[in-house]
Amino acid sequence: MNDVSELLRSRKYDQGRTWSAWPAYEAAESGLLNYWYPAAWASEIGKNPTPVRICAVNIMLMRDEEGQVRALRDRCPHRGVKLSQGIQEFPNTISCPYHGWTYRLSDGELVAVITDGPDSRICGAVAVQTFAAEERLGLVWVFVGNADTYPLDKQLPEELVDAPPHAVGGRIENRSGNWRFYAENGFDEGHAKYLHRTSLWRTFKMMPTWNKIHIEKLGRWLYRVEDERYWEAEFPGVGKWSNDRWWKIKPKQHQGRMLGNTGGSVRNDPYIAGLDLPGFASLSLPGVLRIAYPQFIHYEFYVPIDSGHTKYVGVMVQFKSGLAKAKFYLKYLLGIRWLFHGQFSGQDHWMVEQTDAPPERLYRPDVSLIEWRRLFDGRHAITGEPTAGAGHPSGATATASTN
Repeated sequence: MNDVSELLRSRKYDQGRTWSAWPAYEAAESGLLNYWYPAAWASEIGKNPTPVRICAVNIMLMRDEEGQVRALRDRCPHRGVKLSQGIQEFPNTISCPYHGWTYRLSDGELVAVITDGPDSRICGAVAVQTFAAEERLGLVWVFVGNADTYPLDKQLPEELVDAPPHAVGGRIENRSGNWRFYAENGFDEGHAKYLHRTSLWRTFKMMPTWNKIHIEKLGRWLYRVEDERYWEAEFPGVGKWSNDRWWKIKPKQHQGRMLGNTGGSVRNDPYIAGLDLPGFASLSLPGVLRIAYPQFIHYEFYVPIDSGHTKYVGVMVQFKSGLAKAKFYLKYLLGIRWLFHGQFSGQDHWMVEQTDAPPERLYRPDVSLIEWRRLFDGRHAITGEPTAGAGHPSGATATASTN
């Protein structure tokens, strides 16, 4: 065997490349700081503390006497005990369960030390970090980081700001696997056609065998735009493959239509159609997926817990009111919740758990994840302006932490 043949053979069995071409992406193992993240359902937060973990930061959520959600770092500076294990001994405070160090919810100031008496000299000299918190879409959002907080409206998908009456159905689930793999999976062109062909959500709907796509960047969003669609293919040397089955319906083609692939009989919602989205799948920092169907929009927020775990927040929004809104809720609770946010999304969870990259060997449809990785370098996620570092307000990435 000559040297050229040996070189070609070694390349064929090469396990692939690292992520050195995307240093900011590689550094974001535990997430991106200085963003708003959905942390919990608002209905689940009361006057007892609730612990959450975002970007490897432990945070405690609870409501004050006025019902406002407060967010504090879940660590007592005294000995590092979790404040979420404590109780509210005095109005609008939280007391550490160990020695009774008591902090004001609004600003984290140490206002009393039960075991040191009323004249404790350490009061006023210690404070716990607080985080901005807001309620929207039935969720509690927390701004995690050290930079100046900006309005949540600047980060929410634009159509959800001052949106018309709408119904929201959703699911929150802590899952194993890195948040970057979930974001890549959500925006990935290839897996949707093959992996999800067996999902109950697609039981009666035929999926293409493969597509040709390109990625467009518009503002802070990346759009996956379909150029060509192939329902079957003849693969040289192995045979023909198609997802066609007698019980599946092949969606009709619509010139210029970019909303989902749910078939020709579905009428587009006027509000969704008016958004004029270049592609039905889009992705933005810090890990927000938007899938626009004709009658609703599905969002997935991939919230980093730490390098090995992700909070999956799936939210389905239909822009309806009155009886139509009630019908959507019923349909969601009886079917969609289990078929889409359960089994369909569960297939993605299964694959992310199996993903072991880098190294990796990419192929043509991976243009979607390549452009996503490039988004991390040198661009502000909200304004599109150059930043100090890794594609977000301060250029900061989260690092592994136990606090």
